[in-house]
Amino acid sequence: MENRYIDNAKAAYAARDYQAAIDSYVECLNDDAVEKAPGDLGFLYHQIGNAFLSLHDFNSAVDAYQQSVADGSYDACGAVNCNLGKAYAALRKYDDAVAAFEIATSDAKYSSRYKAHLGMGNALLKMGKNAEAGASFREAALDPSNPDPTKALLNLGVCFMALDRPADAVQSYESALQFDMDPDTRNKMYANLGQAYVACNQMQKAMNAFEAALADHTYFLSDSASVDYSRAATAVATGTAAMAPIVANDDETFEPDMSGLDVTAASVPQAPAHDAYEPDPVHYPADAYGYDVNDDYASGDDRFFNASDEELEKYSKSIARQDRKRRNVGLKIAVFLFALLVVVAGLGVFAYAKGYGFPTAESVVSGLFADTSNPDKYFAKGVSSDSVEKDMASVVQDDSITVNGVERSMSSSTVYVTASAEGGEDVQYKVTLVRDFVSWKISDVELYFPSMADSSSTTADSAAASSNSAPTGTGAVEQGANGAGAAQPAGTDGAQAGGASVAGADATQEQGAPAGGNADAAEQQPTSNAATAN
Repeated sequence: MENRYIDNAKAAYAARDYQAAIDSYVECLNDDAVEKAPGDLGFLYHQIGNAFLSLHDFNSAVDAYQQSVADGSYDACGAVNCNLGKAYAALRKYDDAVAAFEIATSDAKYSSRYKAHLGMGNALLKMGKNAEAGASFREAALDPSNPDPTKALLNLGVCFMALDRPADAVQSYESALQFDMDPDTRNKMYANLGQAYVACNQMQKAMNAFEAALADHTYFLSDSASVDYSRAATAVATGTAAMAPIVANDDETFEPDMSGLDVTAASVPQAPAHDAYEPDPVHYPADAYGYDVNDDYASGDDRFFNASDEELEKYSKSIARQDRKRRNVGLKIAVFLFALLVVVAGLGVFAYAKGYGFPTAESVVSGLFADTSNPDKYFAKGVSSDSVEKDMASVVQDDSITVNGVERSMSSSTVYVTASAEGGEDVQYKVTLVRDFVSWKISDVELYFPSMADSSSTTADSAAASSNSAPTGTGAVEQGANGAGAAQPAGTDGAQAGGASVAGADATQEQGAPAGGNADAAEQQPTSNAATAN
């Protein structure tokens, strides 16, 4: 198709005035006077897409290429889909890019299929599909029409290092170094070869490769390459450099560890992207716009050239398994967190049943004695203000009370404490608390004397003995006398002895008139009663 619009567009395109080229092509499309043969629409949209691609207007480029593909009479299907794949890749739509590149590689009329293989490999690398990317780079390197296989070999090395096959990467780099290339690419190749040698523990060879990369003083090692260079230099200086031969992995059952390959490895050599396409004056922009290739590893190998489709499929399945494992990590974390919550809840219920709370009963009591001016904060809501005032009348201020003991239960607890008064005297308290949800509140505070427990026990024993005395006759008096006699030696405390005697007398009086009659009889016959008592 030749006319003045096309001539103007070609001239503008050659001058890198891409917008003017687009305008000329659009005018040609819209001019009904221009006769358009079958396939001309596809050609015009193809060139419009190239111009948009050169302007980095990738969305418009995609639209134009899709219009071109829609023209079934246009016979440059492979070239259009290859550039369509570039535009998709620039938009990070790698799935769509791979689909377009696959169509391009299947077009037998397309004489530069290596470009589509390179583009597909780059997109697959971005997707973390290193084995499939390696297969594409292998095809690009083996394509007889590829004038510069070094880029394909360099990116093939990326795949081998990602597959943890540094020995194969060494072979790939050494194969690439047999071709002519620009100095920057050669320096990068040597630097990546040095890192591959370090991974193979071939430190002397690694040193030679790194020194070759730095020989012209125009190339600077990346951070990861610098670390490997230092490791190699240290190993050579100390005489610990390994000299084991490099052998490619021939184990057919080998399945590489693909975990973590979706992210850039820290030890990856960094380098600028390599354009996978050569300029095409008709079907391609003057500047090929692909997308950056994250050459995290410099690796490659001849074994990949001879690998079977079954082996590549095996690697792909290995990747899929690793992807499934990564997807299951979230479920495992969720199950672990659920189990942890169940355990924590169980421990909380157990502690609640055992009388523990937050804050603890001891903390609540300590707070009351430390802040006696604000008792409402610590007493239960059901306790009246009069009761609170009465209880607080005996409480002394003490910021550091001593907890003597705690009796715990699920609904109530008792805390025994000792507080120091201003004069230095120790005062003991018995504090009763009730449950307040998970915490505790005070219901009663009283002075506590340890001797009160002994006195209560003695009184209870005497009452039990009196209740078991005979109902009539002199036996009641004997029981009372014995009770009194037993109370006196119970201790030297006169109050306790007197209390025991009164208890015995009360027990005798409870028997009524018969008991009184027997008492009188006892007074009239002391000798007989004494004998009976003995």
